Amino acid sequence: MSRAASTLPVLLALVALLSPAARADIDIQVSGVDEDIRRNVLVFLSLERYKTRDDLDEALIGRLGERAEREAASALRPFGYYTPQVSAEVVRTAPGEWRARIAIEPGEPVLLEEVRVEVSGAGLEHPAFRTLLEELPLRRGERLNHAAYDGLKGELRRLAATLGYAEARLSANEMLVDLESRTARIHLAMETGPRYSFGPTTITQRSLDEDLLRRYLRFRESAPYDATELLRTQFALDDSQYFSTVEVIAGEPDRSTLLIPVSVLAEPNRRNRYSVGVGYATDSKARGTLSWENRRFNDRGHRMRAELKAAQIEQSFEARYVIPIGDPALEKLSFETRWARDDRGDLETRTLRFQPSVTHVLGDWQRVLSASLSNIETITAATPTQPSSRDSSLLVIPAISYSSVPRGYLGEALFSRTFNAELRGSAEALGAPTEFLQLKVEAEKVFNLAPKWNTYLRGQLGTTWVTETALLPGTERFFAGGDRSVRGFGYNDLSPLDAGGAKIGGRHLFTGSAELIRDLPRNLALAVFVDVGNAFDDFGDPLQYSAGIGLRFRLPVVSVGIDLAQPLTNPRCRSATPDPRCRTEPGFDALDGPRLHLNFSPKL
Repeated sequence: MSRAASTLPVLLALVALLSPAARADIDIQVSGVDEDIRRNVLVFLSLERYKTRDDLDEALIGRLGERAEREAASALRPFGYYTPQVSAEVVRTAPGEWRARIAIEPGEPVLLEEVRVEVSGAGLEHPAFRTLLEELPLRRGERLNHAAYDGLKGELRRLAATLGYAEARLSANEMLVDLESRTARIHLAMETGPRYSFGPTTITQRSLDEDLLRRYLRFRESAPYDATELLRTQFALDDSQYFSTVEVIAGEPDRSTLLIPVSVLAEPNRRNRYSVGVGYATDSKARGTLSWENRRFNDRGHRMRAELKAAQIEQSFEARYVIPIGDPALEKLSFETRWARDDRGDLETRTLRFQPSVTHVLGDWQRVLSASLSNIETITAATPTQPSSRDSSLLVIPAISYSSVPRGYLGEALFSRTFNAELRGSAEALGAPTEFLQLKVEAEKVFNLAPKWNTYLRGQLGTTWVTETALLPGTERFFAGGDRSVRGFGYNDLSPLDAGGAKIGGRHLFTGSAELIRDLPRNLALAVFVDVGNAFDDFGDPLQYSAGIGLRFRLPVVSVGIDLAQPLTNPRCRSATPDPRCRTEPGFDALDGPRLHLNFSPKL
């Protein structure tokens, strides 16, 4: 025999040893139970836990199969089935492949014959414990459920810890099962002991006046302890943006005084924040923003912010100074100065405004009281039949607005706003060229229809009580059309006309949009939408319609929106005073072609 022939078996053996073992493939099928129980059975099965191992062989799989009936039966006990009938069969279907069939007949469940839950001590009178006792997750006659039993014990302990019953203990913790009668008795008893109170609060930080920070506390010393108030305090301090990190920590209970001390540890945030934004929108063309914010102008928590915006149709500069007052998480005093130039249809407005305001959060609403002193210049573009005109006015406009404040699960205010209403007006005694009163209402809402499917609804309503629209300052008139309005029409294209045909804005406004959105991979979304609306002087004026499709791309630092919208009406022919050519010139009443809206907004 040659040397090569003699070494071949050795090489083959080495290859076999060094090669990775083939992984067994076990198809496990569980029948006869609902999905919750099936998942629990898989958790209990050794076959499921071991099936990814590389060292499985027929002998080991056979032993695991022998355990399957016992393990599956154990998996049913937490659901109240103590006497199930289980049959397990494991067969080899191909080299390295097995199929395990677990057939289960749950049998009659164990039912709760008695559920006795008792609370004694000071906690008995607390509403939270009373509610828990009235709404027990376990009731007589229902199937025994171990998870619900464990959850009830956990809820009793959680309530006691949250509400400051530091000495609370379960004096009874019994679940007795009678297999002969298929019944169970549960007895839980909690002795709460005394309720502790908030002790002294120590604040450790180096940036703000301590008196200001103590106004952020959602609790007061010697008040009954409630850990929820610690979380609300932490949320309030986090939302203040004064700090990069905040910890609100309960100390060890003092059994001699029945007090729980509290420590607040905070690290200051960066004082200055800068942001730069560039973008493009079909309506505003190229645009840019530059902003600066000083989060801590002084140790009393005053803030200052300035922002410069520049676009083809709008330029503005705004500076705001904010002073926390009262409860600083809910109340503030602001002073704002703003200069703006804005093209509105065939109107150009130039505004210089100074506006103090007071903001209060009242339950589910945020209220803003303000009074602005404005110098407003309105320039009307020339038309073939009349020259341009220029008006200016100096007026005071008081206003009040309410915005919805959605609540978090602990009652803290969140930032999103789904509804806003503002009432504003002026009089000749305050410098206005005419008396007017104006109401503006805005609302938006996203509804989740199904996984990856959403509906977005948006609406805007405005109405003005005024004797003559022409006397109304240009900044107080309404226009419609554009990428945030009726998208089948250009920016501010929907508007009443003056005698020369110039778009001058109206005293009333209504717009609405409905979008059906489908989320796509890679932060993309596809939308189909319908828009309706108009700006008008008389409520009898017809509305204009458009429909289209859109593509959305969203990332933390950039958003891109592309909308293609087709007008469904012709405003020249569908108005209170339609153009005479609609009736006399063939094709004059034809719809305009689709309009493309692009919105590109990166921000750093």
